[in-house]
Amino acid sequence: MFYKAAVIKIECNKNLTLHYFRRDENMDSKKLNKTILKYEKDIVAFARDIIRTPSFSMQEGKLVARIKKEMLKVGFDKVKVDKMGNIIGFIGHGKKKIMMDAHIDTVGIGDPKAWKIDPFAGILKNGNIYGRGATDQKLSMASMVYAGKAIKELGLEGDYTLMVVGSVMEEDCDGLPLLHIINKEKLRPDFVVITEPTDLKVYRGHRGRMEMKVVTKGRSCHASAPERGDNAVVKMADITKEITALNKRLKVDKFIGKGTVAVTCIECKTPSYNAVPDECTIYLDRRLTIGETLKSSVTEIKRLPSVKKAGAKVEVLYYNETAWTGLKVGQEKYFPTWVLPENHKLVQAGVKAGVDALGKKPVVDRWVFSTNGVASAGRLGIPTIGFGPSNEVYAHTVNEFMPVSDLLKAAVFYAALPQYL
Repeated sequence: MFYKAAVIKIECNKNLTLHYFRRDENMDSKKLNKTILKYEKDIVAFARDIIRTPSFSMQEGKLVARIKKEMLKVGFDKVKVDKMGNIIGFIGHGKKKIMMDAHIDTVGIGDPKAWKIDPFAGILKNGNIYGRGATDQKLSMASMVYAGKAIKELGLEGDYTLMVVGSVMEEDCDGLPLLHIINKEKLRPDFVVITEPTDLKVYRGHRGRMEMKVVTKGRSCHASAPERGDNAVVKMADITKEITALNKRLKVDKFIGKGTVAVTCIECKTPSYNAVPDECTIYLDRRLTIGETLKSSVTEIKRLPSVKKAGAKVEVLYYNETAWTGLKVGQEKYFPTWVLPENHKLVQAGVKAGVDALGKKPVVDRWVFSTNGVASAGRLGIPTIGFGPSNEVYAHTVNEFMPVSDLLKAAVFYAALPQYL
């Protein structure tokens, strides 16, 4: 165990200060920090390779191969690529199962001209690595892989099995890859750590979300005589106003935040631009706080006076796609809210590992966005926390970067955590 009796602060270089701890002359935590620091060049080289390997959702195959090569190189006991294309590296053979997950897919780059640097060059400058996926969030994989190497090198294996997961398609459908691993591949962990960016804080939950659509039907006619028809877009106008007003009345939870609903897209079907449209559809992003569910959220939309008056249809969207391996996957686009109590043993283990990594007690908080935790904790009830390098405010931006110091501290955290469980 890594109990702290003294603190030694050592200046390593201009970008990084690691804090070492000891309980006796063995100085276990000091050895862990020193070992991770020794890997810095390897971690940086691997992280830059990860950025240089584009991995948009459903196109992650080349990156999976690169990660597999690194896992085998550093001494993982077993590496598996499942039918969906998720990569899973195993350390140890113990009874307690600990899963650490980084999704390795990314969103696109948008307008290439908006980037000041090549998003796939893996540029290292002033102690930071730049590029698409640096923050969100595939560089956490570099920290996890070298945490595994440290565990092997320092003999920290115990009665546990560590599963290091590089999950695919999360940006398209968060939670789906972990549901596949746990339900289809039958690899159910006792604890899960999500390594999405937390700014090196311990996160214990986040709001859920769901995606819905509302459809109004009308009757088309020539636009020169609109009174002859029934305009589906006009019907939808009142619905969008009521949904916007509904947003202000949704529940608030002091810790997890407020429920929200927003109209994010509108489209219609019409024979031509000089005809009255006979169908209109809006899409809704619904963020769910404590006590809000799929059923309650659909019901509150159906009960709006404008929806009733228009006879509109309300539906939850369904995700249906093909993984890079060719496997067809899908699920309803409902992602449940989850929160783990602060006194839970996993949260407390995370706090202890955070002290090892940071030299101080980490902040315990929650995400604003959604993660694969909607599956492990939200759907399956498996205790889950988050701890990741970098700050989530840079996710999906043209300024994505990862501090090298964050990667090293995260690696200390990931290697230390199993010792407290």
